[in-house]
Amino acid sequence: MNYRHTFHAGNFADVVKHVILTRILAYLMRKQAAFRVIDTHAGLGLYDLFGDQAERTGEWQDGIGRLIHVKLPGVAEDLFAPYRDAVLAQNPDGALRYYPGSPFITRHMLRSQDRLMGFELHPMDADRLKENFAGDFQTRITALDAWKIFGTHLPPKEKRGLVLIDPPFEEKGEFDRMVKSLVQGHQRWPGGIYAYWYPIKEPDEVGRFLKALKATGIPKILRIEMTIRAPSTPPRLHGTGMIVVNPPFVLEEEMRVLLPVLAELLAEEGRGKWSVDWVAGE
Repeated sequence: MNYRHTFHAGNFADVVKHVILTRILAYLMRKQAAFRVIDTHAGLGLYDLFGDQAERTGEWQDGIGRLIHVKLPGVAEDLFAPYRDAVLAQNPDGALRYYPGSPFITRHMLRSQDRLMGFELHPMDADRLKENFAGDFQTRITALDAWKIFGTHLPPKEKRGLVLIDPPFEEKGEFDRMVKSLVQGHQRWPGGIYAYWYPIKEPDEVGRFLKALKATGIPKILRIEMTIRAPSTPPRLHGTGMIVVNPPFVLEEEMRVLLPVLAELLAEEGRGKWSVDWVAGE
């Protein structure tokens, strides 16, 4: 599948992915020590929901469009608030027009001591991303094939932080590249947090990915998934998943609070399902 961000910005998969991102960042902020976020497939950083590509699919209307002004029940509202705040920061009048990708969401939450490194392979997207962060000394944007950074840019000097891996799935072999990159990165930085996003479109392919992760022998691998409809023939995107290695100890419970609410609000006709489990424990 082709998951170029411009077509799918703000859809249900982005919502779940970016909520998880904000919960990891909130955990890292519990300590005063600086941390670094490495965003491997950073995209444009900011997306016009009324632009040609986003309007062509309109997926955001059934994603962030359903949630931006909805108060979630109980504790879920507190957990969801940092994500909503990051989106509204790009829409100060309250009318939803722009959707922040992971670099903008991350930058919104960074403290003065924290840093962001963004990588983007597409030349035009990388140029736009550099323009978006021009003059920001806390952020460094590099036009580079992100699969190469696991052997060169880890660990960061802060020795705390997150590597966010969100490939566009434009080419075959992305699942294999994710496993290979984790093995390489974990060897250099075993204490880092790694978050891998993946589409749920063909369950067998996801199953092979999970088996390959388990076969690495790397511990502390949490799987988070949500589907909004049943699988179909021919296959179409029906769910979203995130693998988090070395997850914050609170993340599992936070997802058990948030995912039922998000599944109910985002799924088609009450068909939402969710799961949180461990591919590998301690």
